[in-house]
Amino acid sequence: MRELSAESRLGMARPVPGRLAEGIRLVAIAAAFALIAAVTFGTLSTHPF
Repeated sequence: MRELSAESRLGMARPVPGRLAEGIRLVAIAAAFALIAAVTFGTLSTHPF
């Protein structure tokens, strides 16, 4: 079995199409805002005093 160099291993990874990458980025941003909103509203719903 032959050894694979780092360059050939990196070449085996397929690039993500632009439209899919844009969708993944949009989902990641929406999830970040949802997490921030959940923490904010969760903090406001508890009455510390």
